[in-house]
Amino acid sequence: MNKDRINATMEVDLPFLKSTKGLLKIAEMVCVFVAFVCYAVASRPPYIAVTCMEFFITFGFLLLYLLKLNKMFTFFFWPLIDVFNSFFAAALMCILSLVAVSTYTVKGTLSGGIVGFVAAAFWSLDGCILFKKITFNKSRTTTEAQTGKN
Repeated sequence: MNKDRINATMEVDLPFLKSTKGLLKIAEMVCVFVAFVCYAVASRPPYIAVTCMEFFITFGFLLLYLLKLNKMFTFFFWPLIDVFNSFFAAALMCILSLVAVSTYTVKGTLSGGIVGFVAAAFWSLDGCILFKKITFNKSRTTTEAQTGKN
């Protein structure tokens, strides 16, 4: 009976959490969570929805790299998807923060907008760093391109 069971152990990449990519993902999540709390206190549903969505998308990418799922699901080029998400999230959060800061009536909205700008800066930095590591015409190592590690 034991021979018929599939060995489904999941490998966890703990050093990823200490890498530049891992620390950026954690910083993005912390900033967007703080912005979420600020918007929730100020009762701004559209801002809450955007920050909640970006939190879970970033959390998904963190789990993808932490659990090495990017090596199991190779039908996508995950670093490129991550770059697109980083730049899209930065643009979306920058626009949202700009609107929040310029039209605030409650201090929570102003605080969320300021923290949102910080989160947008982290997403921009994350996208730039990963984009520099992606090579399209040159040979590349799979580990560096897939995990974003130095």
